[in-house]
Amino acid sequence: MAKRPTTAKKSVSAANLAALGADRLADLLMEAGAADAALKRRLRMELAAEVGAADLAFEIDKRLVALGGSRARVSWRKRPALLNDLRSLLRIVVDRLCPLDSRLALDRLVAWFDLYPGLAARVSDAKGELPLLFDAATAELAAVASAAGPDVAGPVLGDALSTRLDPWASWIGRGSAGLDPAVARRLLAGLPQGVRPTGRLALVIRKLADRAGDLDAWIRSIPDEDARKPEVGAGIARRLALARRAEEGRAALEASRVDSDAKARWGRSADAGAPSEAWSAAEIAVLEAEGRLPEADEARWARFARTLSADDLRVLIARLPDFEDVEALDRAFEMAATHPDAMRGLAFLMAWPALREAAALAVDRAGEIRGGHDDLPLWVGRLVGRHPLAALILVRARARALLMLGPDVAGEVQALVSEAEAIWSTLGEDASATDHETFAAGLQSEARRRRVW
Repeated sequence: MAKRPTTAKKSVSAANLAALGADRLADLLMEAGAADAALKRRLRMELAAEVGAADLAFEIDKRLVALGGSRARVSWRKRPALLNDLRSLLRIVVDRLCPLDSRLALDRLVAWFDLYPGLAARVSDAKGELPLLFDAATAELAAVASAAGPDVAGPVLGDALSTRLDPWASWIGRGSAGLDPAVARRLLAGLPQGVRPTGRLALVIRKLADRAGDLDAWIRSIPDEDARKPEVGAGIARRLALARRAEEGRAALEASRVDSDAKARWGRSADAGAPSEAWSAAEIAVLEAEGRLPEADEARWARFARTLSADDLRVLIARLPDFEDVEALDRAFEMAATHPDAMRGLAFLMAWPALREAAALAVDRAGEIRGGHDDLPLWVGRLVGRHPLAALILVRARARALLMLGPDVAGEVQALVSEAEAIWSTLGEDASATDHETFAAGLQSEARRRRVW
C-alpha cells in the first residue's frame, strides 16, 4: 500500500510553492493569468516594477484611465471585483512605485483618489463600501505625501484642495495626523492667506495647523462668532497659554466669558453653577502662564473639589515643600469624604490609595453606597483584611443591587450572602452594622416579593 503523503507538503504556503521551482511557478502564473484579467494586469505591473519606476507608472496610468473613462454601471454583483481592483492598484502604488519614485507615486495616488466621484455615480453601493475604501486609504496618502517631501507634496495636495475642495478637504483632513509636519506646513503656506477660511476649508486647515504646530493658522480657522463661545474660547485660550502667550490667552478667555449682570469669579452668573472642565482647564493654564501660581492652585483646588481628579492633586502636591504635602493630602481626603457623590469619593480614595479613609467613608455613608459599581468586588478584596466592616457594607450593597436584577442572578446573590456572613463572623460584638440574621431575613423577604427565589 502506498505511503500516505504528509498534509504539510500539500498545503499552499510560500515555502511549498517555492519548492516547485521558478519554471513551474511561471507556467502556473501564465495559465492562471490567461483566465484572470486582474491577475494578468497585476503580473504585468510587477514585471514593469522590475524594469523601473517609469514603466510601472505607465502601466498604472493605463489602468487609471480605464477605470476613470468607463461609464458602465457597476451592479452589486460586480462591486466586489471593482473594490478588489482598486485595492490592488492602491497597493501597487504604495508598496511598489513609492519606494522607486515617491513623486510619481503621489501623482498616481492623487489620480486614484480622483476616481471616486465618477465611481460613486455609477456603482451600486448600498453598504457604503466604496467611500469607506477611500477614507481608509487616507493613511497611505499621508505616508506617500510624507515620503515625497514638502516641496513635492505641498503643491500637489494644495492644487487638489484648491480645485477639488469636496472631497479632498475630507481626505486630507482624515490623513493629516499621519502627515510629516513639514508637509503640513508647506501645504498651509500654499493656501490663500488673505481671507479667513470658512466651511470645509477651515476644518482641514485646523487639522493641518494642528499637525504643523501653527497656532496662528489654527486660530484663524475659527470664525469670530465661534471664538466667543465659552467652550471654543477656552480651547483657544488654553493653547495660547501653553505657548506662553499669556496676554493673548487672557484676551481670548475674557472675550468668551458669558455676559451677565451678576458675575462670579469664573465670569458666569452667580447661580450658573460650576464652570465647564474646558473652561476650568483654560483658566488654570492662563493663570500659570501669567505667573499667578497661587491663584492657579486655588482654581485647581476648586476643580479638584468638583472632580476629585488625581492628576490635579498630584500637580498640587508636586509644588509643595516637604511636609506640607501631608496637609494637602488631608485636605484632599476630606474633600473626597464629603463629596456630594459618595461613590466618586470612594473611587478616588480606593484608587489613590487611601484605604483607611475609604473605609471610613463607606461606614459613615453606608446608605449612599451603590452596589452596582463595577469595581465593588475589587474594593471588597482590598478592604476585608483590615477594614472588614467597610467590606461588609460593600458586599451587602452589592447583594441588594443584584437582587433588583431578578432570578437570573439568584446564584450570585446567594454567594454574596454567604460572603457577608463570613465577614460578619469576623467582627466583634461592638460592630455597628446590622447583624447578619436581620440582613439575611430582609434580603429574603425582598427576594420573595420579587420572586428571585
